[in-house]
Amino acid sequence: MAHQSECTVSVADKSAVVIGGSTGIGRAIARSFAEEGADVIATSRSEENVEDATEELRSLGATTTAVTCDVRDDDSIENLWEVAEETLGGVDVLVNSAGSVARAPVTEMTDEQWAQDIDVCLTGVFRACRAFGQGMNEGGSIVNISSMSAGQARENRGAYCAAKSGVNGLTRAAAADLAPEIRVNAIAPGFVKTEMAGGAFDEGTETREAIDERTPMERVATPDEIAGAAVYLASDAASFTTGEIITIDGAYDDSAF
Repeated sequence: MAHQSECTVSVADKSAVVIGGSTGIGRAIARSFAEEGADVIATSRSEENVEDATEELRSLGATTTAVTCDVRDDDSIENLWEVAEETLGGVDVLVNSAGSVARAPVTEMTDEQWAQDIDVCLTGVFRACRAFGQGMNEGGSIVNISSMSAGQARENRGAYCAAKSGVNGLTRAAAADLAPEIRVNAIAPGFVKTEMAGGAFDEGTETREAIDERTPMERVATPDEIAGAAVYLASDAASFTTGEIITIDGAYDDSAF
């Protein structure tokens, strides 16, 4: 696999797998990779969403295939690895962007809600890092999608905050375990306007006004703005960057809690 010079922010000629890549931030990352000349498989549990994302990636010139994956299932992740190896001829980049958000105070959260968020947002990242970390191309990059919530007090998000805090710890540990062959970093987005957010972040809503007031950038992010960081971390320009958590939140101020 040809690589760019170390000072070039480019993923051209790289092969990438984006788990949780059929919607939201993951979809933007997969699209950005393809636009930059990478071959990309974007996967999730939804066959319909995967087919749609795959069609878009193919239209951008990427070598790809439609394959679903459930990060709660080791066999599903192993199948994804095998399909990626066969389709792409090796994997240079893995992005873990699958997500789940249970909304309930800790006193009312059920075991099922807790388990869902931990299994998808944290254990799923571990499973993927374990499976792909054993066979990725040397010089590869793993990019985990964390959240600014990993370090903040957030109401009704106990499982999600715990899971994302775990992702940060796992990222640092995996960076040590997989060095020097593979780099492992995380991106911690702030508020991003995605399908998961629904209309809560639309301009004029009470939630959006509160966010803008506490954000020096006076707005929420777009998925493409998170994708830019993923392109950097996946590129050879980040060849000495590992074990880092990059927060992209417009300098949001959570001190008012």
